[in-house]
Amino acid sequence: MSSSADHVDAAGRSANPFDPSVAADPVPFYRALRDDAPVALLMGMPGTHVLSRYDDVRFALQHPEVFSSEVRTLDIGQERPLIPMQVDPPDHVKYRRVIDPHLSPREVAPRAEGIRHLVNHLIDGFIERGRCDLHAELSVPFPATVFLDLCGMPQEDVDTYLGWKDDIVRPQLRHPELAGDRAALTATRHRAGAEMYEFFAGLIADRRAHPGDDVFSRFLAGTVDGEAMTDEQLLDIGYLFILGGLDTVTSTLDCAFAHLARAPELRARLAAEPSAIPAAVEEMLRLHTPLMQVLRVVKEPVELGGVAMAPGDHVMVMLGAADTDPAEFGATAGEADIDRTGNRHVAFGAGPHRCLGSHLARVELRIAFEEVFRRLPDFELDESPDAPVELVYSPGIREVEALPVRFTPGPVEGPGG
Repeated sequence: MSSSADHVDAAGRSANPFDPSVAADPVPFYRALRDDAPVALLMGMPGTHVLSRYDDVRFALQHPEVFSSEVRTLDIGQERPLIPMQVDPPDHVKYRRVIDPHLSPREVAPRAEGIRHLVNHLIDGFIERGRCDLHAELSVPFPATVFLDLCGMPQEDVDTYLGWKDDIVRPQLRHPELAGDRAALTATRHRAGAEMYEFFAGLIADRRAHPGDDVFSRFLAGTVDGEAMTDEQLLDIGYLFILGGLDTVTSTLDCAFAHLARAPELRARLAAEPSAIPAAVEEMLRLHTPLMQVLRVVKEPVELGGVAMAPGDHVMVMLGAADTDPAEFGATAGEADIDRTGNRHVAFGAGPHRCLGSHLARVELRIAFEEVFRRLPDFELDESPDAPVELVYSPGIREVEALPVRFTPGPVEGPGG
């Protein structure tokens, strides 16, 4: 059985980040990349470079004039550039001025009480059983419900939205019969994308006729270059929103809880010391960076690590490799250390394209940790020495298919809990 480190070819300076063994345990792969091929070539794709060292990754993220995130970087079923992810400065700034205020710490803070109520409502649904699938019963429904409430989208259609998201982000897992058929996977993404565009067109028309207090109603009041945003611009924001809002917090919770389910000493400390939870959230984001890589296109000639890159070359920027680089995080870079100081991870990116929803994500993660460690402090993988659990992670954006855990049963707290 191959290990994740086997997918870095030092002699050929090439790497394959999409093998399942990499998703299952990426740290050895990241280490081999940084040590053997810090500026590698993506296996099977000439002209696509892979950056893995912290300083190189941060430079690429902070210099969109050299490393552009324009639409050529990524085809995920969209018809136009996703706003603002695939729009570079200076136009990028215009859209962020419309979007950012509605996802700022000031706007997010009043939602904390409702978010905490939701986490406890979900925990009430399984706490008496003494076991559950944390992925299906908490990691998926929790951030999805928060997101749908933020956007004023019907909660009863959540399975449809999640289906679109998975068809776009990880179609090979949702449709294993299509694995290896690139044309069929692309068609699946575009079919889901077309259905999302149709849905958001109806949503935007409804908000224009009947504005509310949701973020899309607020975006209608925003202007770009002195003019109200068009339906197409709002559609391109909505497309990105549903992918980010329904996926990355779920992925982070999965990876974090999977790690903690096998870390009894750290679990005991977080249960006894809730004040350490914010630092633990940051450390889990760093060590288990859910979005393993982002893509860029070279706009100006540049050289990194002794490798020349020409305009038109593609670049895979390995966020996860940067976040476990000892050059930035010291000798314990590949381990969980909640006492770490100066945690400048790039799990949310860096530079102008830093994640739109990072403030909301941090609140969701902190509250989920607080309530899980208050009510399920001894949770662990539901396994035995004779029947260990083999967690299956998705590549690209790390998420587990199932996370079975057991814990001491507790009482339902109800609405007033």
